Amino acid sequence: MKVAFKKALAVVAAMLFIVPVTACGADDSKVVGDNLSKKADNFEVNRRVVFFNGITDTYLLTIEGYCSITDQETQLEVTCKVGDDTYKKHFLGLSDNVTYFVEQLEPAEADPYHYKVVFKPEAIIPDVDLKTSAG
Repeated sequence: MKVAFKKALAVVAAMLFIVPVTACGADDSKVVGDNLSKKADNFEVNRRVVFFNGITDTYLLTIEGYCSITDQETQLEVTCKVGDDTYKKHFLGLSDNVTYFVEQLEPAEADPYHYKVVFKPEAIIPDVDLKTSAG
């Protein structure tokens, strides 16, 4: 019993102290940038994503809103919150002549002295849909 308690205490201590200790040597801009990225991934930052053709200098597509982006080298995944519990996800192909830029449309607060850590217990326990051959 005492061993399990000590292990649990060690895990909690690691969660509380590893991130702040790591932050001690980080530049303020790195901490702020990481915190802004976390805010954007949690749909708290209003952005504009613009895709353009570098050869013809034409805009191909613009997406605006509370969007999270994931660069997958040959495609960009843009997930946007469009309402309460409502989202849209777009997949856009990238090539040697098609690229993108992302603009943050409004300022967002971020603390240069503290990392932001987001815990979502519902992400740990999956929502399981059971499908069987019996129907």
